[in-house]
Amino acid sequence: MSAPLMSKSTFRGTLVFVILLVIVFVLPDIVMSLQPKDSIHISYMDDHFQKAARDVKRNGGRRKEYNRRKSRFQAPPSAFDPNTYTLEDWMALGLSEKQASVVLKFGKRGIRSDEDLKRIFVISDELYKLIVDSTFYPVSDNRYPTATAAANPSKKEIARININKATEEELLKIKGIGPFFARQIIRRRDELGGFYTESQLLEVWKMDAEKLAVIQPSVSIDPLSLKRIPLNRATAAELASHPYISWNLANSIVKLRSQNGPYKSVEGIKKSVLVTAELYEKLQHYLTVDE
Repeated sequence: MSAPLMSKSTFRGTLVFVILLVIVFVLPDIVMSLQPKDSIHISYMDDHFQKAARDVKRNGGRRKEYNRRKSRFQAPPSAFDPNTYTLEDWMALGLSEKQASVVLKFGKRGIRSDEDLKRIFVISDELYKLIVDSTFYPVSDNRYPTATAAANPSKKEIARININKATEEELLKIKGIGPFFARQIIRRRDELGGFYTESQLLEVWKMDAEKLAVIQPSVSIDPLSLKRIPLNRATAAELASHPYISWNLANSIVKLRSQNGPYKSVEGIKKSVLVTAELYEKLQHYLTVDE
C-alpha cells in the first residue's frame, strides 16, 4: 500500500497559503468592483469651466477698462478761466501736483488764449482736447500785463528767440539760461536735428519742468528748420545715428525698403513692429521721402 501524496498537515498548510493568496491578490479587486464608481458629469464640468473662462474674460475686460479710465484725464465740470484755477482744480483734471504747479506759474504771467494754454508743455493733447471747449478768458482788460509792458507800456515785448537757429550768445540772452544750459541745448539740438516742440527741451541734460517754465515764454520753435533723414537713401548707420532710432529699428526700416521698394510716405515705417504710435509721433518730424 503506497503512502498518501500529501499528509493532512501539509494539505492544511497549503490550503491556508492559497486562502492567503486569494485574500492578498484577489479580494481587493473584488471589493473595488463592488463599490459604486464616481460619476463624472461631463456636461456639468464643461459648463463649470466655460463659466470660469467667461468670468476670467469679463474680469480681465473690466480691469482693462478700469485701467483705461484710470489713465484718462477728466473734463472740467463747468466753464472756467484757466488763470483762476487752483492747484487742486488742475489736479482734479488729472495733472500731477508738479504739473499743476507748472501751469500755475504760467497763470501768474497770464494765459490769454487757448493758444497760450496749448503752449504749456505739461498739458497734453488729450487733456487740451477735453478742456478747450470749456475755457474762457478776460476780454482785453489787461489783467495780466507782461513785466516789460508794466515797466514801460509804450515798449514792445522782446521777440522770442528761435532755439533751432540761436547761437550760444543769443541763448544767453534768455532769462534762466546760463553758459551750461546754452551749451547743453545746442548739443541736444544738434543730436536731434532741431526741436519740433518746446517740450523736447526736457531732454536736455539737467533741464526740468520748473526750469522750462521759466525760459519757455522767451523761446520759439521753427519746425521748418529741422534736419530730416531721407528714408529712401539713408543707410542703417545713418538712421541709427538719430537718438530716437535704435540699431534694430534702423535695420528694420532698411529691410522694409529692400523688400517693398522705396517708401512713398513716412507712414510706411509703421509696418515695422518696432514702431509704436508714440515713437512714430516723434520720428515723423525727422524723416522724409525723396521727391
